[in-house]
Amino acid sequence: MFTGNLERAVLEALAYSDIFDYPLRLDELYRYLPLHAEIAQLPFVVESLGGQVKKRDDFYFLTGRDEIVEIRRQREARSQILMPRALKYGRVLGCLPFVRMVALTGSLAVMNTTRNADFDYMLITVPGRVWTARAFALLFNRFTRLFGHTLCPNLIVSETALAWSGHDLYYARELCQMIPITGIDVYQKLMKANEWVSDFLPNSFLESNSLLFDNLREHTLSGTRAPALQSFLELPLRGKLGDRFEGWEMNRKIARFSKQAGFGEETVFNAEICQGNFDHHRKWTREAYENRMSALAAVPGGEISLTQSPGTAIGASSNDSPLPLGEGLGVRVK
Repeated sequence: MFTGNLERAVLEALAYSDIFDYPLRLDELYRYLPLHAEIAQLPFVVESLGGQVKKRDDFYFLTGRDEIVEIRRQREARSQILMPRALKYGRVLGCLPFVRMVALTGSLAVMNTTRNADFDYMLITVPGRVWTARAFALLFNRFTRLFGHTLCPNLIVSETALAWSGHDLYYARELCQMIPITGIDVYQKLMKANEWVSDFLPNSFLESNSLLFDNLREHTLSGTRAPALQSFLELPLRGKLGDRFEGWEMNRKIARFSKQAGFGEETVFNAEICQGNFDHHRKWTREAYENRMSALAAVPGGEISLTQSPGTAIGASSNDSPLPLGEGLGVRVK
């Protein structure tokens, strides 16, 4: 659990978001604090930090980083244009064989997409059909690319692999930031299986008036009533034929991926998980975050320590948790 003071907690939240040129509004700063607090306290805490934190319009950021306010505004405007299409594609992915949950991840999920960003998704499938579902998703991607849109299902897991052993801020942020598009029942199981997130982000919760819930109320598919087309497509692949295809697809893809640069350190490929982070984004994020925290001066209550709390122990646990990071980190696993 976090044992530091509120001033340091504010700096930690802002330093992490600064990696992605992402200043925080007051409600976002509250959501990403690594300790329990009252939102009404935060303006006074920011003021007490003096020259370390600044506010421009509705955004808080580290001193000397005024330019990221305009960067966020531009990315947010771009994201608002892309979001309806991303949700539409996500609903189609949710109708594909053996897919039981689809969530939007990456930069678009936090409205921070760059000009050339892809659409990143997490998929949850029925047991024993991770690689089959992935094949259908990539087939759909061939269609969307005709319209200039690349879909990156860069994390696909089975319903039997919802819990991760790696517990740190990197994964906690990504779990809280994703937007489920279909399969709210499975999404709830995912969050239940990863309740450790509250140790890192105790104020992170879903509000009833959020974009997420608006989307879910209108479009989420029940996990017990798959669409007719989905059931029809699954029928010939539920038995031994489907088992053989699943094994063939998994083995040939893993053999191909094992020859790719970056294989092993932050990639996970097996019968229950397909995650292709070949570019070591978790490691990059940890190093960037530690550099920012090291550059900050001492805050009231003592020196900042990168080992005192979950909020600063990004790399303290194992590397086998397969959540993708945000901005620009959708990995195209073909």
